[in-house]
Amino acid sequence: MNKVILMGRLTRDPEVRYSSGETATAVARFTLAVDRRFARRDSDQTADFIGCVAFGRNAEFIEKYFRQGMRVTICGRIQTGSYTNRDGQKVYTTDVVVEEQEFAESKAASEANRNAGGYQSAPAPSPASAVGDGFMNIPDGIDEELPFN
Repeated sequence: MNKVILMGRLTRDPEVRYSSGETATAVARFTLAVDRRFARRDSDQTADFIGCVAFGRNAEFIEKYFRQGMRVTICGRIQTGSYTNRDGQKVYTTDVVVEEQEFAESKAASEANRNAGGYQSAPAPSPASAVGDGFMNIPDGIDEELPFN
């Protein structure tokens, strides 16, 4: 069984592209900052940054309604893959493929949090390239090369 349920905040607005071909399919990519239950003694990091991807109608919904800082819940599955980048290096990927998504707080609460400066003024945890628990964290601002245009 491969089932993932996550609740977190979007680190930035989702990036949406459309596949080429007869029937263009929407593909939405975004990163969720998911708080850890317990802080590690030797680390200031309290969140994991998890890459997510949605296709079709789910991607169109995400494009229309999801914005940076929103708290959302997603259900899906973990999918691994690889591709060769322009430099000829093999890149391994791990994403959560979104099958369902929901808002995890009301629009009013989200706007109140934004207006109060909640998640936007707070410094974001600085993700490391790899942590002792075996998970890799992805920092904001990294534009990875995608295996499609």
